[in-house]
Amino acid sequence: MLITPFFARQIDDLTCPEVLLALLPCLPFLQGIGPPTPPNNCCIGLNNLNQRANTIQIRKDVCNCLKPAASRFKVNPDKSKQLPKLCNIALSVPFDPSVDCNTVQ
Repeated sequence: MLITPFFARQIDDLTCPEVLLALLPCLPFLQGIGPPTPPNNCCIGLNNLNQRANTIQIRKDVCNCLKPAASRFKVNPDKSKQLPKLCNIALSVPFDPSVDCNTVQ
């Protein structure tokens, strides 16, 4: 009985590498070195990520993964703010490098 919730949580949670892999097709756009609009596979990854970030804790974890990655990969903050709109997705996780992840709901 105690093992079941643990395994269920592992299935529901997102790891940081999974988050980054989902957004990998977006990287050229986010860095401002790619096309002026994100490619379709970027938007698909963003949508999948958004659907899986279905609890407050997962959204906070995703946020805490994306913040340092944005700096490390030199993501253009303007592009990160444009991405959800260009992909036509209402994000449950703020895609803003300046956000306080502790305030994510």
